[in-house]
Amino acid sequence: MPDILIRNVPPAVLASLKRQAAARRRSLQQEVLAILEEAASIDALRAERLATRIRAELAATGRRFSNSAELLREDRER
Repeated sequence: MPDILIRNVPPAVLASLKRQAAARRRSLQQEVLAILEEAASIDALRAERLATRIRAELAATGRRFSNSAELLREDRER
């Protein structure tokens, strides 16, 4: 797995991360990785919520929409 090096971490931030890690019975590395994983997933969650909202709004119109993936596939096969 690739590594990340973070330089010049302020002492107060490092101390806070160490306290959080100890409270969760994790190593500092495990704690930082968990924080990074959560931060990276936030954008995916926002996109999923937005897509769900748009689908609901489109469904509320009562109109029927074609499957764009099928249309793209047909176009590529020409």
